[in-house]
Amino acid sequence: MIDSVPKIRRIGDSIKGLNVLFALTIATPLVAQEVTTTPPVTDEQGAIEDVVVTGSRLARTGYETPTPVTVIGEADILSSGQPNIADFVNELPSVAGSSAPSTANRSLSNGAAGISSVNLRSLGNARTLVLLDGRRSVGSLAQGTVDINTFPQGLIKNIEIVTGGASATYGSDAVSGVVNFILDKTYSGVKFNIERGETSYGDDENWQATATAGMPFADGRGHLLFNAESARRDGIYGMHREWADDGWYMVNNPAYQAGNGAPEYFVTNHAGQSVMTPGGIITNTALRGTYFGVGGSVNQFAYGATRDPWTVGGDWELGQSNQLTSLEPESDRDGVFTRLSWELTDSTAVFAEASWNRNSAKQWGGVQSDKGTIVIMADNAFIPASVRQRIAEYNALPSADINQFNLGSSNADIPTRESDNERTVKRFVLGAEGSFLLGSDWKWDTYYQHGVTDADERLYSANTARLRLAQDAVFHPVTGEIVCRSSIANPGNGCVPFNRMGIGVNSPEALAYFMGHPERTQKFEQDVAALNFSTKVSNPWLDPIGVAFGVEYRREEISGYVAPEYQEGWIVGNFLPTFGDYNVREAYLETLVSLPWHLEFNGAARGTDYSTSGFVTTWKAGLAWSPLADLRTRLTLSRDIRAPNLEELYQAGRRRTNSLSDPFFGGIAQRFTETTIGNTELQPEKADALTLGVVYQPSFVPGLALSVDYYDIEIEDAISMVTAQDIVDRCHDGNQTFCAAFTRDPTSQTGNELIITNSPFNFVSERARGLDLEASYRFALSDLGSSLPGNITVRSLATHYIEMSSNNGVDPTTDRAGQNTNGGPPDWQYRLSAAYTLDQLTVQFTGRGISSGTYDNTYIECTSGCPQSTALARTINTNHIDGAFYLDAFIAWTMQTESLRNQIFFKVNNVTDKDPVVVGLGPGDSSNVEPGINRALYDYLGRTFRIGFRIDWGS
Repeated sequence: MIDSVPKIRRIGDSIKGLNVLFALTIATPLVAQEVTTTPPVTDEQGAIEDVVVTGSRLARTGYETPTPVTVIGEADILSSGQPNIADFVNELPSVAGSSAPSTANRSLSNGAAGISSVNLRSLGNARTLVLLDGRRSVGSLAQGTVDINTFPQGLIKNIEIVTGGASATYGSDAVSGVVNFILDKTYSGVKFNIERGETSYGDDENWQATATAGMPFADGRGHLLFNAESARRDGIYGMHREWADDGWYMVNNPAYQAGNGAPEYFVTNHAGQSVMTPGGIITNTALRGTYFGVGGSVNQFAYGATRDPWTVGGDWELGQSNQLTSLEPESDRDGVFTRLSWELTDSTAVFAEASWNRNSAKQWGGVQSDKGTIVIMADNAFIPASVRQRIAEYNALPSADINQFNLGSSNADIPTRESDNERTVKRFVLGAEGSFLLGSDWKWDTYYQHGVTDADERLYSANTARLRLAQDAVFHPVTGEIVCRSSIANPGNGCVPFNRMGIGVNSPEALAYFMGHPERTQKFEQDVAALNFSTKVSNPWLDPIGVAFGVEYRREEISGYVAPEYQEGWIVGNFLPTFGDYNVREAYLETLVSLPWHLEFNGAARGTDYSTSGFVTTWKAGLAWSPLADLRTRLTLSRDIRAPNLEELYQAGRRRTNSLSDPFFGGIAQRFTETTIGNTELQPEKADALTLGVVYQPSFVPGLALSVDYYDIEIEDAISMVTAQDIVDRCHDGNQTFCAAFTRDPTSQTGNELIITNSPFNFVSERARGLDLEASYRFALSDLGSSLPGNITVRSLATHYIEMSSNNGVDPTTDRAGQNTNGGPPDWQYRLSAAYTLDQLTVQFTGRGISSGTYDNTYIECTSGCPQSTALARTINTNHIDGAFYLDAFIAWTMQTESLRNQIFFKVNNVTDKDPVVVGLGPGDSSNVEPGINRALYDYLGRTFRIGFRIDWGS
C-alpha cells in the first residue's frame, strides 16, 4: 500500500512491546513533515536493525540531516500510564508552560477552560505548530490552539517533536517547533484497550476504552481503518489535600512602608484575605472587622499582622476560598476516526479520512468574591439588630455619621463560578498520492482538508446589576416587608431581596433572580488544499540530490452568536461574538545535497501571501558534517514567522472582571473590568533561529547514542499585551503611556473601580536560548558478562533553559528563565527512564524532575535593609522555590502467540506520594481562590494508580 506519510518500521516485537522508540534525531523538516532517525537497535539475535522514522518527502535513514527531532514511540506512550496523550506530552523537558484543563480554572470568559495544548520552549502555544500526520488541524480556540486530546489516541503510533524553527517547511506558527502526531494507518486486525485509574486519596476516578479495526480487502488494493474511543474523568471539585489548607501565599508585607528597609512582598503560610469572609466582613468605618456567620450571627474578626487585602495569623482561615476551585476538572471525551485507501493503479492511490471528536469539560472556577467592594446602606433591612444598634450609638456621637459601609465577601450563599464547555471537532480529508511511473523516483501527493470546531461555552455566574439591586434591601414604607429599594418605585421589576450578611440566609428564589448561565457559541472553520512533489536527481559525482516543492492554500474563519442578555453585566461571561477570516497562499522549495568531505546541505524557502498582512518569505539552511564515522555535527539557521491569529485580529471585545493590587490606594484590592479588542493592523512576528549540535554513536558501544543541541531563537515584532496589573503599576511609577489605558468608574459602588482597555500590538522582542541533551542505551545483560537474562533500556531527556527574555521597548529587558512560576520555565527539566524486559515481563521506572528556581528574576531578596521597591524591582523576603523529583513505576505482563497479543499492566505515578512544592501566589489578582502551588510544573494529584488490559489480534 502507498501511504501519504512514509512508514516507521515496528520494533515492538524485538523488544517485547515496552521499550522507548529511541530517537536522537537529527533532521531538517521537509515540506509538511520531517526527516528524523533513531539510533540503531539490535534485534534478538544481536543484528543491527535500522529503524526508519520518517516524516519528509525526502525520506532517509541515519543521522543525516541537521535539525534535531525527538521521537516518542508507541511503547513509551503506552507505558506512560496517563489518562490522555496531552498529559504525557507535557511531561517532556522541551515542553514547558502548556495549557491544560487543570491550569485553566480561571480561564472562564476567554473559553479556554478544558483545552490541552503544547507549548515548546515556553514561547507560547501559538508559536508551536501541532500537526496530525503532517497536516494542520482546525483549532479549538480563536487563537488557533489545537486541543491534542481530540486526536484518535488509540491510533497514535509515535510523536515527532521538531525542536527548532520550521516555518519554511510547515508554514506559519512553527517558531519554536512542531509536534507531529503520526497514526498507524496500515494496521490490520482488531485490538481493544480498557484502563482505569484513580489517586491514592480515592478521587479523580477515570477510565478510557478504545477499539481499533483495520482490514485489507480486494487482494490488498484497499485498506479500511476504524477507531473509536471513549474516556471519562470525574475530576476533583475542591482542594482535598492537606497541603491546600495551610494558607501559603505571597502577601503585601504588613511590616512594609516605603523606605523602612522591609521587603514589600512576603511569602508565608497562615495567610488569608482580610477583606472578605464567607458571610461577609465590614472593611471600613468604626464597624471594621465585624463579620457575619451562619444564620447571620455577628462576630468580630481577629486580625493578625495585616496589610489589606491580606492578614497573617489571626482568623486567616476565614479568608480562604480555594476549596471552591477544581483541583482537576471533570471531562468526557468521545471520538470516532475512519480511513479508507484504495490503489487505483500500481503507482497511484487515493484515500479519505473522517473524524468526529467531542470534548466536554466542567470545573469550578473559584468563588464570586468581592474584596471590600460591596456597599451596604445604613438602612439595609438585613443588618442584624446588634449592628444596627451600634450604628445608632455611633451616629449619636459628635462625629461623622455611618450612612453606609463597605462589605467584603467570598459569598458562601452564591454558588461558585462554574464553566461547562463542550467542543465538537470534525475533520474530513480527501487525497491522492503516487509516482509518475512505476519505479520512478518522482513522488507526488495532494489533499483537501476541511475542519470545523463547534464550541459551546457555558458559565454559571452572577449578573452584577441585578445583584446590586437585590442587595439594596429595605423595609417597605407601607407594608413593612423587606423589598428591593428599586421595587418601591417600580413594583413590577421582579427584584428579590438578597442578604449579603450571613451564611445560609437566602432563598433559592433570591439566587434565581441574579444568577444565570452566560453562553457563547462559536464556530472555527479551516480549509486546506496542498500539492507536493519530491524526487532524487541523479548526480554522477555524489549521492543523488533530493528535491521537494509544492503549493498550499489555507483559509481560517471564525463566527459566533451571543444572546444580547449575555453580552454585558456579568461577573464572568460578558461574551461577544467574533467574526473574521483570512486566507494564505504558499509555495515552497527544498533541497538536500551531499557535498565532499562528508558534508551535507539542506535548504528550504517558502513564500507566503496573507490576505491580512501581505507577502513574507521564510527560509532554512542546514549543514551536517561527519568528520568521523561515530560523530556527526549539525548546524541550522532559519527565518520563521507567526502570523496573527483570528482572536488577535478580530476579537470583538472580550471582557473579564477581576481584582488587582491598586498602588494608588496602598495596594488594596481593587476590582477592574478589562476589555480586549483585536487589531487588524497586526503584522507577522519574525524569528531568527540557530540550532547547533553534535551526535555521538560510538561503534565500540553498540546501542549507545548521545546528543547535545544548542538553540537560540530571536523574535522581533512579537505580538503581545501588557497585563492589567502591569498597566496600573507602570502608571503609578510615572509612565504616562500606561496611564492612558485605564480610567476610574465613578458609577461603581466604590467609585474607584478600574476600566481597562487592552489590545495586542507588534511591540515586543523576545529571545529564547537553551540546551537539549539526550542519551539512550539498550543492551542485553549478557553483553556485560552477566549470567542474568533480559535486556535493559535506558533513556534520558533534558532541557536547560538558559534565557527567556522579553523587551517591550519601554521597560528594561526581563529574563524569565529559571522562574518556577507561570511566568517562565525552570532552569532544568529532565526525564529519565530505565526498563528491564524478560520474556513476558516488563518493568520500567521513570523519573521526572525540575530544578529549583525563583518567583521572579526581577525580585530582590532581602529581609532587612532592603532597597526601594518598585514595579520593576520588587523586594521580597524569599525569592526561592524548590525543585522536585517524581518517580513513576510501570509493570506489564504480555502473553503473545502468532495471532494474539494480550497485555495486563499496572502503573503508579508519583510512587512516593510527594506533595507539590509551595509556590505562594499573590499578592494581587484572585490568588486566594487558588492553592499555593504551580500546577503547570509540579505534580499536584499525589500518588495515582492505573490498571489496564490490552488485547490485539493484528499486525
